[in-house]
Parts: sequence; structure tokens; C-alpha cells
Amino acid sequence: MPPEPIAFRKISKRSQNQTVILKAAEKVFAEAGFAGATTQLIADVAGLPKANVHYYFKTKEELYRRVVYNIFDTWMEAASAFDTALGPKEALSRYIDTKMELARSHPYGSKVWAAEIMHGAPIIQDYLEGQLLDWSKDRGQHIERWIKNGEMDPIDPAHLLYLIWSTTQHYADFGHQIETLNGGQPYSDAQWKAAKRSVKTIILKGVGLTPD
Repeated sequence: MPPEPIAFRKISKRSQNQTVILKAAEKVFAEAGFAGATTQLIADVAGLPKANVHYYFKTKEELYRRVVYNIFDTWMEAASAFDTALGPKEALSRYIDTKMELARSHPYGSKVWAAEIMHGAPIIQDYLEGQLLDWSKDRGQHIERWIKNGEMDPIDPAHLLYLIWSTTQHYADFGHQIETLNGGQPYSDAQWKAAKRSVKTIILKGVGLTPD
């Protein structure tokens, strides 16, 4: 095979470095908060010189914004699992499964998101008022249609969404507490499977649906 073009290798290296920095920043912002995080600490976790961090992200604020935007994009991708064409049981089950998997695979992102919201969403308020609000209204209308058609019990759609968000994200935001109560050990694959099944059973039965 011919060697990769130099320009392609530069782009690939740049993308790789940015990914490493963003992953490290997500961890540092989750553990230290925005005020406690420093670019030096992020560089140390990333295993790169501090100058490299500043090369890609001029300020800590710019890096934080990028981290938060990436988390929001991840949440919205997960939202596509709530496919309203499937019917209430299937749509809610898939959405809960996806949110639980995100809690497991992106625990730091969930913690950064929670901190951002608790501080009044200074970075993503426009996203909340735009994309998230539109998505929530659309799913709420589908939930109301399912209720009207007798496919599930009458509940307030907003509170159902809040319940799903708070329950699934608890497994990330309070992961240390869960691990402590689990004998100081992280959940095994079997325990995560059982957790997802339990959460789905509780929520689905709460709206009059029978889980598989």
C-alpha cells in the first residue's frame, strides 16, 4: 500500500490529540469542577505537554465549552433511541437502555452535564431552550397520543421524561455511592444487565406497561 499523504497524517494526528485532550478534560472537569480544573492538570491526565493543550484550545473556557457541547451531542444522539414509531413499550425500553449504557460508558460526561445544569446552564442554555425543548415537546405529544389511544396510563409526559433522566443518570452521577454499596466494587456486566431490567420494569409498570 502507498504511504498516507502527509496532509492526511497531520489531520489524523490533530484529531487524535484533540480526542485525547477532550477525554482528559471531561474527567478533570467532572472531578475538580470548572473552578478547580487547570490546563496543566488536563495536560497531565492527557499525557501531553501543556503547550499542546493550548495549541488546540486557547483557553480553559474554550475547552470546557467544547466538552459540554460534545456531551450535549451525545445526549441528543441517545434521544434517537426514543423512536415513537415503535409504540410506548418498545420506545421507552430502548430509550432507558440507551441512557443506562451512557451512564456506564460516559460517567464523567454525565457529571459535567449535571454540574452545568446546577449552575444555571451558562454554556448550554440556548441548547436547552432550542433542541432539547423541541425534542421534549415532540416526545410529549407522542406520549399524549399513546395515552389517548389507551396504550398506557395517563401521566404527565414531562414528569415521565424527568424520571427517566434522573434515574438513569443516577448510575453515573452517584457512581461512587453505588460502588460503595456494592462492596467497593464496580458493577459487573451481569449487575448492569440486572440494573437495566429493574429500571425498565419499575418505569414501564408505573405507566401501565408490561415489560418483556
